[in-house]
Amino acid sequence: MTVTQEAQATPSTAPTATLDRLSLVLDAFNGRDALSLSELVLRTGLPRSSAHRMLERLVTLRWLRRNGRNYSLGIRLVELGSLAVHQDQVHVASLAHLHELYRTTGMVVHLAVLDGPDVVYLEKLGGRLSAHVPTRIGGRIPAHRSALGNALLAYSGRNNAGDKLIRERGYAVERSRALAGFGCIASPIGPIGEATTAVSICGPLRNLAFDQRMTAPVQLTATAIWRSMSAGVRVLPTLQRRNPLHSLPTAANVLAEG
Repeated sequence: MTVTQEAQATPSTAPTATLDRLSLVLDAFNGRDALSLSELVLRTGLPRSSAHRMLERLVTLRWLRRNGRNYSLGIRLVELGSLAVHQDQVHVASLAHLHELYRTTGMVVHLAVLDGPDVVYLEKLGGRLSAHVPTRIGGRIPAHRSALGNALLAYSGRNNAGDKLIRERGYAVERSRALAGFGCIASPIGPIGEATTAVSICGPLRNLAFDQRMTAPVQLTATAIWRSMSAGVRVLPTLQRRNPLHSLPTAANVLAEG
């Protein structure tokens, strides 16, 4: 009787266990370009034989790729991640406005969403300057360390020092906290209590003006994205023509790259 019950219980628990191990293996690559089998075993605590079987199966499925003794994330995950981002309503509604923000400010533009204690980057634009800002699409950073995160946390109802001012202004700033010599200006997309996504510009402090010259374009972009999301992306072309940033000149460094 006991054997029968255990045999019946195994199928129902196996899928969950498999998914848990799969998540454990993929999460181990967070912050690392590649891992050896020994490193992955150390990071996950999985038995070496089980970890090896799972790694080889994931290579076959193209979720991972193997280069010698090292494993890295595979092209299939890149494809699925890209598909998820590009199908996301926020991303679709934002992209044209983000390009316009980059054109007019010449700064690195980010779109990010609040995910627990972190912000996760959904988009990054910035021409040559973007190489100097160590962020990436799909990457995350503690929310309290970024203008994006502080803007969203303030709009969620947090009452830390400075949150009231962020809500009054409609934007948050950050100087040299995430990256020495660089600053950011971020504005939430949506009203207080509803915003889960924010847009920002980031650039060298010597070029970034923390006044209306830079704060206004960021806020106008956040408003334009919110209107696109509220109206539906099918009418985005009409809303694009109303974008007030169209009348602003192109930033000098963007012209130089063209």
